[in-house]
Amino acid sequence: MTTPDLPSVSVHGVLDGQPAQLFTLINSQGMTAQVSELGAHLISVALPDEEGQPVEVTLGHADFEGWCNNGPYLGATCGRFGNRIAAGRFTLGEQTYTLATNNDPAGIPCHLHGGVVGFNRKVWSGTPLAEAGRQGVQLTLTSPDGEEGYPGTLEVTVTYWLNDENELTWAAEATTDKATPVNLVNHTYWNLSGDFNTEITDHEIELNADYFLPTTPGMIPTGELQDVTGTPMDLRNPTMIADGIDVEFDAIQFGGGYDHCWPVSGELGMIRRAAVVCHPGSGRRMEVLTDQAGVQFYTGNFLDGTVHGRNGDSFRRRTGFCLETEGFPDAPNHPGFPSCILNPGQTYRHTLQVRFG
Repeated sequence: MTTPDLPSVSVHGVLDGQPAQLFTLINSQGMTAQVSELGAHLISVALPDEEGQPVEVTLGHADFEGWCNNGPYLGATCGRFGNRIAAGRFTLGEQTYTLATNNDPAGIPCHLHGGVVGFNRKVWSGTPLAEAGRQGVQLTLTSPDGEEGYPGTLEVTVTYWLNDENELTWAAEATTDKATPVNLVNHTYWNLSGDFNTEITDHEIELNADYFLPTTPGMIPTGELQDVTGTPMDLRNPTMIADGIDVEFDAIQFGGGYDHCWPVSGELGMIRRAAVVCHPGSGRRMEVLTDQAGVQFYTGNFLDGTVHGRNGDSFRRRTGFCLETEGFPDAPNHPGFPSCILNPGQTYRHTLQVRFG
């Protein structure tokens, strides 16, 4: 029996004396994905065109330094809690915990994506993997008790797989020795056109969601679930992003476009379709599946053209979109939301699958 080939491994760079390796996964159809030990970042996804030439479909930095100072969180694995926590505070039992407030939509401070030095700024430990029909990499990280203000030592594993059916999987697991909120998120920006000088408003999206989470102007959920019917948040049928992104509607205005969480229809904990995105101009299509409660659809409203990207790209506003499968934002402060608290003896699990066609 032939042993499957492992992903190729190279040096991505060195952060504070720690070398970070880069793993290149490739499948039988010529699709590639690159993953770094730095931040468990998804560095690149390239799809072959009709002539077999690779077309990059993710936004990425030009060099290692850019990934180390990744303000927009391109391709990042965000944690310990991805998305926002109001005022950087939450209470567990009798104790209130204070976190960094590293984001301030509408001038209202909040905690974002794990804090000042989140998991995206750590060097993980990676091991290349190979099985029949797929290549992968497993990355591990220990987050000590008190890091960024969070309680408990968290042991985290993130595994990427690329199979021969052009399916990319990001799967996260975590355990803890004290109760702590956990919401690990993959924050890849996509542009299926392959032209990063063009806005993603020419893409068509469909979300498997009957409700969305309305927010305050500070982008913190109010705690309500609002029916999408009759609103620009109704994306249950294929819709051009351009059609609703600038509509006079509070949610759209607060986010400067789409930047909200939609509860994914179906049973929590079961893999189900969250979204489908198509780019009519190229014919490229991606389907996003998850076992999580929600998906944050974000249209790159805060990209500002200052990133030094590949091939001289600068990534202006709305040149990429994210589909962040996740628990609900600010869940530690909303008892009515699905719980994000991981207790000793439990295992947090989160699977994200992206299928390309």
